[in-house]
Amino acid sequence: MTGAVGSPLQQDFFVCDFFAAVPKHDLASMEHPLFSLSTRPDRRILEYDHNGVQVTVTPSVKGRATIFDADILIFCISQLMAAINAGRPTARTLTLTAHDLLIATGRETSGDGYKRLRDAFERLAGTRITTNIVTGEQETTTGFGLIESWQIVRKTRGGRMVSVAVTLSEWLYRAVLAKSVLTLSRDYFRMRKPLERRIYELARKHCGRQPAWRVSVETLLKKSGSASPRRVFRAMLREIIRAGNLPDYDLAEEEGDIIRVTPKAAVIEPGQGRGPQLSPDALDEARRLLPGADVYALEAEWRAMWAATGKKVLRSPDKAFLGWVKRQAGRA
Repeated sequence: MTGAVGSPLQQDFFVCDFFAAVPKHDLASMEHPLFSLSTRPDRRILEYDHNGVQVTVTPSVKGRATIFDADILIFCISQLMAAINAGRPTARTLTLTAHDLLIATGRETSGDGYKRLRDAFERLAGTRITTNIVTGEQETTTGFGLIESWQIVRKTRGGRMVSVAVTLSEWLYRAVLAKSVLTLSRDYFRMRKPLERRIYELARKHCGRQPAWRVSVETLLKKSGSASPRRVFRAMLREIIRAGNLPDYDLAEEEGDIIRVTPKAAVIEPGQGRGPQLSPDALDEARRLLPGADVYALEAEWRAMWAATGKKVLRSPDKAFLGWVKRQAGRA
């Protein structure tokens, strides 16, 4: 049975078939430390309280879901948002091809890759969240799994999963229907250090296209969910700053134990000015060309490309930007 997006008459399942859907993550997971940064089984209960938001994360015997396990949710969210933007019906239960998920999230497609994927499903289903985080303009204090359930729909004779059915929590599905999501850089999946991923998520959520976001090391430690002592955490931040591998953003240390986050497109060398300026009409046209896309993320990505290719003088920045957007739309 099918119906409008989000209606009670929608089909019982949604088939993931949007090739190279734009990566998107839900705002709550980006802002609050729901996922473990540990590379070993993390069986600690996390208690988090910040600005009125309370979160308790209780792991299963297999440990708490990790920031790499969240790739599965990002894949599901991205597929659902692509369907919503295309006007297609969706459902909380998604049927996906394991190989597509591995490729889209930059994972190995070896036998070990499929085993790790299965372990990730089990941690996501076993990790329990109790929180009052608002999703879809609805605040309820509730407990739920990061995914409600999962099952192997089809497997090879050797037992390797081919297709999988995943049922998202109502809490997460409600966030998707409310479009409480942000676009991620495709380079997100290339980051192999958990803290780098987490700092990028926080930068993307809190800085966006602002000229800068300043945050204390203490607050960043709390929001990251890192279990490291502050001095160790600070040292890890300094290593991230030295490496400069974060997509879209640069980090710098300031006096007072403050970290400054700036979009890379906004880091202009002295004498270079502010770079090409886009009109509101150009941004509106970009929204039309790529419905549901985060136009400010597109603008930042385009500016980064412009800077990387030599900061050429553009006679018509709007025309250059929209030409680039059209090419992105053709690949979507």
